Amino acid sequence: MGVPAVVPVWLLWYIAVNGPLADLGWTRREPTENDGMLLWLVIAVPVVTAFALLWWLANDFVRRRNTAAARVYWPACTLVTLVPTFALMILG
Repeated sequence: MGVPAVVPVWLLWYIAVNGPLADLGWTRREPTENDGMLLWLVIAVPVVTAFALLWWLANDFVRRRNTAAARVYWPACTLVTLVPTFALMILG
């Protein structure tokens, strides 16, 4: 689920950079982004929700068949899911 996670992570980052982080002065808004954030939320909410649901269902199924403790399993799954996104950020 790491490779498909690139899309929802990018959507969340784009919204954060052009929304609250830009309002705080930590980033600059995209100069051509003048449609407002509602359009991005209409796109991002279904994509992120569908990914999170699929990710949780897949990992819950594997977790039941695994002997690892839940306090180790879930953080490890989260980190492994984010590895392709971080690799693309570093290499890109």
